[in-house]
Amino acid sequence: MLHDLPVLRRLHGRPARLLRRWLALSLLLSGLVALFLPASARGTPGTATVVAARDLPAGALLRPGDLKLVDLPEDVRPQGALGQTIAAEGRLLVGAARPGEPLTDVRLLGAAIPGTGDPESSAVPVRLADAGVAELLRPGQRVDVVAAAEAGREASVLASAAVVAAVGEQEAAGTRSPKAGSKGPLVLLSLPSAIATRVAATSLERSITVTLR
Repeated sequence: MLHDLPVLRRLHGRPARLLRRWLALSLLLSGLVALFLPASARGTPGTATVVAARDLPAGALLRPGDLKLVDLPEDVRPQGALGQTIAAEGRLLVGAARPGEPLTDVRLLGAAIPGTGDPESSAVPVRLADAGVAELLRPGQRVDVVAAAEAGREASVLASAAVVAAVGEQEAAGTRSPKAGSKGPLVLLSLPSAIATRVAATSLERSITVTLR
């Protein structure tokens, strides 16, 4: 193909060979650039993807202002990414997210707790009495919240079928309060608002633990 170019037909000897090599190298480099460019740069249309519009903490109840849509090429779009903001609105975020981070189905939990008849729910942080129990918990798991027995008080179930939204990191031994003893990390639980208030208040006075379902 390069031999048929008019310019090359007028050139002979060393100049013609150098020009042919330069053109061949240019075509090769152009092909490599086109091959390794991202799909968006090659003009390939992206797919609408829900991303965080701002810094979002773990356990956040997502609102329209927390979300936005961007077009992402399929080769960088994560599996399970959401394509509509309405699919994420009103749901709990399992882990913290940075602005622009795509939100996938496994990062979100339903806000309402089935069987309570109360669609309004809140996230309440509690510190469990036994650090070992907290280590067994995973986001999305359902637990019953129990106030431990104390002098003159029997153990009582404060909430049933609470959803674990997030589990914090264990505090270092040097930073733990002397009163905290061997208590575990903070656990964020999703509960109907009225029950969440009771759990939060009780956790200030009594040791809290959970039973796994």
